[in-house]
Amino acid sequence: MKKLLLPLFAVVAMAFSTQVYAQKNPMVGGAAMYPAKDIVDNAVNSKDHTTLVAAVKAAGLVETLKGAGPFTVFAPTNEAFSKLPAGTVETLLKPENKAMLTKILTYHVVAGKMDAKSIAKAIKAGNGKTELTTVAGEKLWASMEGDKLVLKDAKGGVSTVTIANVMQKNGVIHVIDTVLMPN
Repeated sequence: MKKLLLPLFAVVAMAFSTQVYAQKNPMVGGAAMYPAKDIVDNAVNSKDHTTLVAAVKAAGLVETLKGAGPFTVFAPTNEAFSKLPAGTVETLLKPENKAMLTKILTYHVVAGKMDAKSIAKAIKAGNGKTELTTVAGEKLWASMEGDKLVLKDAKGGVSTVTIANVMQKNGVIHVIDTVLMPN
């Protein structure tokens, strides 16, 4: 059984990585993402990431994410933020909640540049799952469900990568459909 799963996983991982490498300047939120721009300069142009951009500004992380990096950012969409309980985003954006907002946002960032192919390789090496350490110092777990890359957070929540390999000059963005929550 195990011998059958590994070749199947390799085919799925190759299909996933081939699918996400197809675009040079992928469209995210109606805007082309350019590899010569940094994470912040690209994100501000995505109409699907206005909540994330506002949160990054409120947390004081703009300069960090404009820095050399490299960073791997799992970027929740506005729709992902809308899945949170009513009032959560508004509460997090208040100055008195900056520490919690920063913890949540940095939980979406991994040091280094991990494209879909390198994540898939780590998943294969981990027999179907890999553990990622975020810059918040907590763990995320990546695995494949069919041809989709999924992330499991510390609270058991699951998020799916909807657009992978949005290359930046200081890292890579993977768009996700659910906000990840640290402990």
